[in-house]
Amino acid sequence: MDPALIYGLAVLSGAVVGLLLAVFGGGGSVLATPLLIYLVGVRDPHVAIGTSAAAVAVNALVGLSVQARAGRVKWPCALVFGAAGLVGSLAGAQLAKQLPGETLLLWFAVAMALIGGSMLLPRKDAGDPAVHLTAGLTARLAPAGLVTGLAAGFFGIGGGFLIVPGLMAATGMTLAHAAASSLVSVALFGAATSTSYAASGLVDWPIFAALVVGGGAGVLAARPIARRLEGRADIARRAFALMVIATAGYVAWRSLG
Repeated sequence: MDPALIYGLAVLSGAVVGLLLAVFGGGGSVLATPLLIYLVGVRDPHVAIGTSAAAVAVNALVGLSVQARAGRVKWPCALVFGAAGLVGSLAGAQLAKQLPGETLLLWFAVAMALIGGSMLLPRKDAGDPAVHLTAGLTARLAPAGLVTGLAAGFFGIGGGFLIVPGLMAATGMTLAHAAASSLVSVALFGAATSTSYAASGLVDWPIFAALVVGGGAGVLAARPIARRLEGRADIARRAFALMVIATAGYVAWRSLG
């Protein structure tokens, strides 16, 4: 395939992921790896996962800066969860690199199906907006972060679909604060996973750059789309969840074929 076309498709893939992340939040980045494999033409699933993890980390940092300025990040809770998960993400990435590519893709399809299913569940914003870190909360946050980081590192995804409910269950914080605080972990897990893959030569840096450029364009394009979806956000989110589940089926079919 012509290199210009490859990088053009990578920019397009980044734009799609950036747009979906900005409009729907958690779950959007899970499409990055299938797009790299089946649209851009990255042949090695490990390279696709390592490259997408690096792009996810950058996208999360951009989002985190916005949320931090708005004062929505519960830093003490977010850092405890993220620090514990950092260990898990490194272990998960190391484990995933030992698996054959097709086996890893099959497990990735399972993760996609779970993410799509979680997006179909009703979301509640009830919680304590003034939650503070205590010894009891730390004892709940650390194990939850470790397990979530392990899954995020293994699948090379941001893990927001696990981090947000994990933070809410462990601390009782609101959905808005959990979504903002989750970006700390998403950035840490993505950085740790991509660093592990990069150390093994499994990150395509030019394609990573194209993904980041496209992601920025997608975020900008998402603003008017998000405004148009106001009042129909729940229907749109369910449609996106069904698309993720359908993509999971396709990935599973290809990995078993």
